Amino acid sequence: MWIIGFLFLLTPSTVLGLECYVCDNQDSNYDKCTKTIKTCDIAEDRCLSEVRWGSTPYWDSTGKKQFYISKTCSTERQCKSEISKVSSRCDRIWYNDWECVECCHGDRCNYFVTLAGVNVKPHGIFYILVSLAWLFILKKVL
Repeated sequence: MWIIGFLFLLTPSTVLGLECYVCDNQDSNYDKCTKTIKTCDIAEDRCLSEVRWGSTPYWDSTGKKQFYISKTCSTERQCKSEISKVSSRCDRIWYNDWECVECCHGDRCNYFVTLAGVNVKPHGIFYILVSLAWLFILKKVL
């Protein structure tokens, strides 16, 4: 009997539900976005983070932009839908308004907003191709 009790203590997220950090349209990943925790509904098995970069909510003659960070609980289906919805706008170019979404598994996995290298893969391939081209050119020259 004590073994069952011990196993119960080892699996709190399965029994009690996933925990995610939650916040809405915060201008940084501090304070509310790292201090507010929610126990998700049973069907919600992911933590979703959205990062937007855009104009301030007030008029600014300099065209100042800022981050807007939102975090919540989600389902796999909602995550895929949100990622698909914003994928064409997730370019992270400083002068554009952009937004990116990422999802993760595990209790409080959305503490950091990493964006999981959403657009790093094409750039990585680019650098590999350039490196290979340089090697090919150097081989021909030498």
